[in-house]
Amino acid sequence: MTIKRGTYDATEFSGTSRDVADVLIVGSGPSGAVYAKHLSSWGFHVVCLEQGQWVGTAEYTGNRDEYEVSMFGRWHKNGNVRGLPEDYPCEASESEVIPVMYNAVGGGTIHYGAQWPRLLPSDFRVKSLDGVAADWPLSYEELAPYYEQTDIDFAVSGMPGDPAYPEGAAAPMPALPINKYGRRFAEGMNKLGWSWWPAPNAIAQKNTQGLIPCMRYGTCEAGCPNGSKASADITHWPTALKQGSTLITGARVREITLNERGLASGAIFVDSNGREHRIAADTVVLAANGIGTPRLMLLSESSRFPNGLANSSGLVGRNLMMHPTAMAVGVFNEPLESWTGPAGQNIHSYEFYETDASRGFLRGAKWVTQPTGGPLVASTIVDRGPTGARGAQLLSDVKDILGRSVLVAVISEDLPHMDNRVTLDPVLKDSSGIAAPKISYVRDQNNIDMVDWHLARTKEALLAAGAHTVHLHGVLDDQPGHFLGTARMGDNPETSVVDAFGKSHDVPNLWIADGSIFVTGGGVNPTSTIAALALRGVTEMVRQAADQEVAS
Repeated sequence: MTIKRGTYDATEFSGTSRDVADVLIVGSGPSGAVYAKHLSSWGFHVVCLEQGQWVGTAEYTGNRDEYEVSMFGRWHKNGNVRGLPEDYPCEASESEVIPVMYNAVGGGTIHYGAQWPRLLPSDFRVKSLDGVAADWPLSYEELAPYYEQTDIDFAVSGMPGDPAYPEGAAAPMPALPINKYGRRFAEGMNKLGWSWWPAPNAIAQKNTQGLIPCMRYGTCEAGCPNGSKASADITHWPTALKQGSTLITGARVREITLNERGLASGAIFVDSNGREHRIAADTVVLAANGIGTPRLMLLSESSRFPNGLANSSGLVGRNLMMHPTAMAVGVFNEPLESWTGPAGQNIHSYEFYETDASRGFLRGAKWVTQPTGGPLVASTIVDRGPTGARGAQLLSDVKDILGRSVLVAVISEDLPHMDNRVTLDPVLKDSSGIAAPKISYVRDQNNIDMVDWHLARTKEALLAAGAHTVHLHGVLDDQPGHFLGTARMGDNPETSVVDAFGKSHDVPNLWIADGSIFVTGGGVNPTSTIAALALRGVTEMVRQAADQEVAS
């Protein structure tokens, strides 16, 4: 094989049609990184195609004065606004939530908050318990060992004994401080008799997995300038590369190819100069997130799969879930140092997570406290109309809120619906001329009622904690960057795209590793579950390697 090992830009690719990777992975985010690290440890030659580039810790602005301003430029949450060469546009005019993602080595872990909750046992049995959606083809108990291992691999800090979860191994490090504002909110919860717990974060408190202890800048969602947040470019890719993997950056994949037997045979990708390349592989893994993966599958149509790769079920791109997220901000008289990290989460509550039909809706939401940030964010907390506050009013708002506030985020469960989906836009293209994804997403009445109810309860909790004012913000259009369900798993090929391990029903050597394979989304941040499912999937891939049909 002449495919060069190590990491380099796609413009340097020199492979030929005779060179065959053991496993080709599309996307270097948390799930792709888990696959690469573990496959390479077993001696498989892994090639990963990533359309973004490496981002150095020194490039992050969270420890510099320009941090908040930079969130409107290179570190803007919306790729349509950010407009970097590695970004692809999303047509989102028919979506109530705007896709938030970042294309780089490490994928979504570059800009995530490192909140590391697991799904709860009930999340795997929504159909059985509540009569809606569908059950997963696996249980919490089956996934638990993989949750515990990925807690180690992603350097999780957390407090054992959370009553919301079954008993299990403790996180490898103790929970991060809940800070003054987290404690203040906890006092209000205690007054009401509502449960809370110090929340888990994939943020280190000691030197481990290539990370160093957290400085609590509170700027996690624009990359960690200290190198303490568990992003896959730090925790996984250095090891995978040492074990012989190949990571090609600046490689925009436009098609997964098939051979005459209907097996995935590799990919066609485009480099930054517009030059097209082909790479062959025995097995292909898609890990391009819940928008990028169905987009690529729909792009990879053929005579065998005229409606998109591995799409005999017609479900590729459908059942998109995005966790509509709202927030309540309580303002207090005393200083709470509410810019302090992690951000991240300090405490979380599952008090109203499970279904109670008397509330008028099914399922529920997780609450988390987070820092309210610096002066620029403080200036946006009070709703002053379309033009915002000006002059003395602006200064007064910032003075009241900066360092004296508690933000409670409500991460709500949204049930899967066929019409919430990813398709290919007929007009919009990315910079390589490839059709952009179109996002269609509308919240149902169940979720609308759920969020309204939860905001009312968070206001109660903040007032009980001593807030003199509470500002409620409905579902935010730029949060939280969770894309789930668009290539769901299941036992029946007619009602699912992949099996319980992420292996395609239609194409035996095609696996999907990211949030696309979720059946339901729960009401928690998904990266812990994405990583655990990836570890379970790659473990099964290795176990059945001798029997795996391969393209070569």
